[in-house]
Amino acid sequence: MFNRLFHIIKHYRFAGLLILLCYCSLLANAQYFDLEAGRKRVNIPFRDVRDMVVIKLYINGKGPFNFILDTGVGLMLITDPKLVDSINISNKRTLKISGLGQGAAYEAYATSALKVDIPGLVSYDVAATILKTDHFGLSNFAGMPIHGLLGYEFFNNLAVKIDFSDSTISVTRPKDIHIFSKGSKVPISIEDRKPYIQAKITFPNGTKTTDKLIIDIGAGHPLLLENIIKNQGLPQKFIAANLGVGLTGPIEGVLSRVKEIDIGKEKIKNVITSFPIDGKETKEFIKRDGNLGMGILKRFTIVFDYADSALYLKPAALMNAPFEHDMSGIEYYGGGSDFNRIIISRVEPGSPADAIGLEKDDEIVSINFKPVSEMTLDQIDEIFKSQNDRSLMLEIVHDKKFDRVILTLKRRV
Repeated sequence: MFNRLFHIIKHYRFAGLLILLCYCSLLANAQYFDLEAGRKRVNIPFRDVRDMVVIKLYINGKGPFNFILDTGVGLMLITDPKLVDSINISNKRTLKISGLGQGAAYEAYATSALKVDIPGLVSYDVAATILKTDHFGLSNFAGMPIHGLLGYEFFNNLAVKIDFSDSTISVTRPKDIHIFSKGSKVPISIEDRKPYIQAKITFPNGTKTTDKLIIDIGAGHPLLLENIIKNQGLPQKFIAANLGVGLTGPIEGVLSRVKEIDIGKEKIKNVITSFPIDGKETKEFIKRDGNLGMGILKRFTIVFDYADSALYLKPAALMNAPFEHDMSGIEYYGGGSDFNRIIISRVEPGSPADAIGLEKDDEIVSINFKPVSEMTLDQIDEIFKSQNDRSLMLEIVHDKKFDRVILTLKRRV
């Protein structure tokens, strides 16, 4: 299951999980965080791991646990089933979630209120859903232990500033928010416990649209647009791509570029964009046209102010950096007990990796003679999208035999 699911976090929202969370949010009362008495601001360090914002927290006095902040999630989700026995849950009920795919129903626990501790903050009535089986393999995707996702509860009562330049989250009450001296305020709407924004998009052929996008810091791609292929046909220039795998099967689509996306007064040009071919995986209770992911959002310092239905944007150092996609054709994850073995999960047909014969389940041991065990997955990601026509020496294990191959990167989109 993991080999079919792990890379969806990088590219796409997992439809089955969204259905589960929407269902469970019906059970949730007011759940939120507030600052400890006497405090006006709390700074929380985070790790940017493969375009995911990872923070540490404690649950019922146990931890620390690594959680991904995700505005696309409407209810706290614990993805590591082992936490059921370690965090002393006083009351939980079993949910059987059907309709997530062609297989059997999935089971999860809905907990009573938990004591969720983030230094400087206090939680109120924050409950969670705990998967009985880890369907998503987030730890392997991240290359480090990941225990769950934290969404709406973290954002609904506070102003949350995320500064990617120093990996710090600054949290205040909305009345104490400090507005950027240089930046812009963009109106958003909060629907079904998630933030939405209107963006203007210009396509290479000159077509312009205004689209409703979910603001999704849990999605690694820059931009995903639904129903474009159905309504406008295929882009003039594209590559076929596996955009992820949901619980109902592969999500097929293409990668191309849009000429420009305008968010408020901010204009971002030549953006790599995902276009699903079949929209069956994208259905939600709230009609939307796609989602705005970390590939764009991390180019700004951002402030979420749900109380005022506002998003503040201040361009950061990465604002004008070119958008690049993987140039190898390799999808991979961190294996082993320390997640420091690089295992190939898929090779894109027709890609440079395919041309030299790399295959699923091959292991990459070193890149340019540097052991991958001494590198993070982010560093490997950057190498594989670093430069067109760059040649890399890979040491691999194929069919239990060591081999060395030359991989020449190619910009494909």
